[in-house]
Amino acid sequence: MMSDLYLYPILFLAGLIAGTVDSIAGGGGLITLPVILGLGIPPHAALGTNKFQSSFGSFTASVHYVHKGGVDLRSGIRGILFTLIGTVAGAWSVQQVDGSILNNIIPVLLAAIVIYTFIKPDLGEVNQKPKMTENAFYFLFGLMFGFYDGFFGPGVGSFWAFAFVAFLGYNLQMATGYTKVMNFTSNIVSVVLFAIGGNIYFTAGIVMAAGQIIGARIGSGLVIKRGAKFVKPVFITIVVITMVKLIYSSFFQ
Repeated sequence: MMSDLYLYPILFLAGLIAGTVDSIAGGGGLITLPVILGLGIPPHAALGTNKFQSSFGSFTASVHYVHKGGVDLRSGIRGILFTLIGTVAGAWSVQQVDGSILNNIIPVLLAAIVIYTFIKPDLGEVNQKPKMTENAFYFLFGLMFGFYDGFFGPGVGSFWAFAFVAFLGYNLQMATGYTKVMNFTSNIVSVVLFAIGGNIYFTAGIVMAAGQIIGARIGSGLVIKRGAKFVKPVFITIVVITMVKLIYSSFFQ
């Protein structure tokens, strides 16, 4: 497959676009996974390759947000720990039970996020008073979203960003930075598990990873420079696209 040289620019471009979008509001997998599947890679290997290449983007964005002061790793370490635990549990559980029921539940939750965002038009534009302690937040959502990402995954970045805004009172710029740190945690755990199972095409993944790294720097730089008002419309767009994609996959394919 990778002997066809014309595939390399396509893979790189897909990684570049996805890395840019993902570092702003998540949803990069909506771009990369169809490209990987389109190359004829088997589904499990496609998922593993997608996690592998996206981990480079989430790592690059995380480092950029930390370096620019958008994320304090000391306050996020509890989230990293509980996300790691949740991801391992989710990745193990998905191999034991049928996860197809989530295809019908997740679009409803994403629709609720969109509706709530329109009901509260100032949501995520400025910092608000937190509604729960950081310890309780990271314990609950770290385990829950980590489990979900290991088990299924689509829309997890949107859920994280919304939770940071709704329950810790972060603006969307801050929420995006912390979301990428949590995304990288669940990504790297998944990569290890897929690698153990031999389900990563490293050549394709490395080419896409190069694009992810550049795209993540571009996207995270835009967020730092332009702030929460720039993130919000992109965030809503990604949530809607993810919701429509899951509905289409569930009922029309």
